Amino acid sequence: MPDPLTCVGAIAGAYGVRGEVRLKSFCADPAAIADYSPLTSEDGRRQFDLTITRAIKNGFAASLSGITDKEVADALKGTRLYVPRDRLPTLPDDEFYHADLIGLEVVDTGGTYLGRVQAVHDHGAGDILEVMAKDGQPVMAPFTREVVPTVDIGSGRIVMDPPEGLFDVS
Repeated sequence: MPDPLTCVGAIAGAYGVRGEVRLKSFCADPAAIADYSPLTSEDGRRQFDLTITRAIKNGFAASLSGITDKEVADALKGTRLYVPRDRLPTLPDDEFYHADLIGLEVVDTGGTYLGRVQAVHDHGAGDILEVMAKDGQPVMAPFTREVVPTVDIGSGRIVMDPPEGLFDVS
């Protein structure tokens, strides 16, 4: 079974007329995206060697192997760029890749099932877990040690101590 892919960036369109692209990096250190080259499309059909050429507003200008004109670069707009999970660095015990959190079961401190993590959002003030609650409604919960005291990737679950009223567990 192939190693799962992790999204590390996306192409935001062409930059200039010589085939460079505008690149959004999803890495903690944005410039580190170049360290993971070559990058692939989600389906794995396209592979790109990436070189960052300069920092620009909201990202980087970058050259991709095989891309030499604006029209081809523009056609790649929206392409998400991936690397195999095993090429990413190992994180300290209290840090997690967003991709590793998605799909985990969420239970409260008493073991009651609350839902499953659907997404992780970062709007600048800290990560927010989007949990699809057992009633089918999405619930947004802060991803802090106070609210999420335990993340156990190995067992596929998160223990959450949600603020009162966040989940209807009746």
